[in-house]
Amino acid sequence: MIDYTMNKTNRILVALSGMALIIVLFVPLWQIDLIAPQYPEGLVLLIYPNQLGGNVDIINGLNHYIGMKTLHTKDFFEFKILPYCIVFFVIAFLTTAILGKKRWLNLLFILFVCFGIIAMIDFWRWEYNYGHNLDPNAAIIVPGMVYQPPLIGYKQLLNFAAYSMPNVGGWIFIGAGLILLFCVIKENKKKKMVSPIVSIIFITLVMSSCNTNPEPFVVGKDNCSYCKMTISDARFGVEIVTNKGKIFKYDDVKCMLESIEHDKKIKENIKDIYTANYLSPIELINVKEAFFAHSIEYRSPMGGNIAAFKNEETLTKINTEMQGSVIKWEMLYK
Repeated sequence: MIDYTMNKTNRILVALSGMALIIVLFVPLWQIDLIAPQYPEGLVLLIYPNQLGGNVDIINGLNHYIGMKTLHTKDFFEFKILPYCIVFFVIAFLTTAILGKKRWLNLLFILFVCFGIIAMIDFWRWEYNYGHNLDPNAAIIVPGMVYQPPLIGYKQLLNFAAYSMPNVGGWIFIGAGLILLFCVIKENKKKKMVSPIVSIIFITLVMSSCNTNPEPFVVGKDNCSYCKMTISDARFGVEIVTNKGKIFKYDDVKCMLESIEHDKKIKENIKDIYTANYLSPIELINVKEAFFAHSIEYRSPMGGNIAAFKNEETLTKINTEMQGSVIKWEMLYK
């Protein structure tokens, strides 16, 4: 097999990109800005390859009131491996430029894009965990409210405007990726070869379709996928996540069951079903791990009157007060 050699210009561009990545080791990759009336100058959380920076202590103090876990560098394993990943790509870029082989360029491009996708998924997971797993005994509790910052862009969190965007290191990474893409396109135009871009698009679609996490209910905004009524009480919410990652939200178990009875396509493509924890609706539990109870005293929106709990002990305590009966998910979902 002939391994075509890259032209001189592209080799120089790849080499310069690799050297630019060295800078990433010493500057912030990402930043989250928080702006509120009491902090007109704003607070900033800086994410370096190996540590957190910015107004971490002040942000931790605010997070304590809403029940979020405090942020500490030592709690993130990513900070231990990320510098090594950057060094790996520095070496990979320079090696590709020196060897000048097109197949190494194509492979480098695939690895670099995959790394970027995995990094963003991990960042989203980190934001989700911190924004949803709240202390139920916090000083400030807003029913149905979650505090997950945006992956990129703007989001309003109570009286704080949150902005998430790349910092110097992130822009260098993006720039290196664009230069790499440019070189791949130029090199693959020379010969009749299948462009690796097709492979990258496929990988991106596959990885995005693997994102099958449930979404929190937004009371007053989300609508039931079956009855179309606005979800007003998240305590009885149920979600279906399909194999392709599509999410169907319901305001009641009754609506969910009637939905899959009338639409067999949904039922055939179910990957997981999640239910809200009756005592903490922001927490979604896989129905296979939840404990269910039925009583007219629960008074769910559409009359299903079925509540879900995280553990059996809590169910027993609340169910006694509600004079309800325990019911297994297998009995509901026949």
